[in-house]
Amino acid sequence: MRVYVPLTLSGLAAAHAAGEVGPGPLTAYAVTPGLREWYVSDDIEELEYAALSRAAAASLRLIAGNPDEARRRIVVAVDVPDGAATADPDHGLSAASLGEVRLAAALPLAKAAAVHVDADEAEKDVAAAAAALGAADLGDDDAQFTVDGAEDHELLWFGVQEIPQLIG
Repeated sequence: MRVYVPLTLSGLAAAHAAGEVGPGPLTAYAVTPGLREWYVSDDIEELEYAALSRAAAASLRLIAGNPDEARRRIVVAVDVPDGAATADPDHGLSAASLGEVRLAAALPLAKAAAVHVDADEAEKDVAAAAAALGAADLGDDDAQFTVDGAEDHELLWFGVQEIPQLIG
């Protein structure tokens, strides 16, 4: 099973220094039965993109919670054994937690398949989205439009060996 772990740039730097994403338990996103039902698709690439997008949204929340954090969403994709991830931990299949999984232990960074990162030109929109997130959560349509603007940016794919350049 491929899981998508939301991070920040400083979180990626800490994972690189430690050699692992963790400590556990970790919240990540994956193609779960709930996500399959919600997305209504049998195309695994579309489903994995939906899980990646949910992780990118969780990364935005991490950024919004730390004003000193770089305004670039980070998601690490890692393949784990099927039994390693527990779907819908403690949420009762709420729409906000679709695709969410819990991992009990840290993940070795060397096992990561890829790192997905916003391009430099996304930073302005990610910063605006992070600032608007609270108002969007309270139902402000204009704020939600701003948050959705960050989602218009595709995350770029990087190999694990490129992490030093990303955090440098």
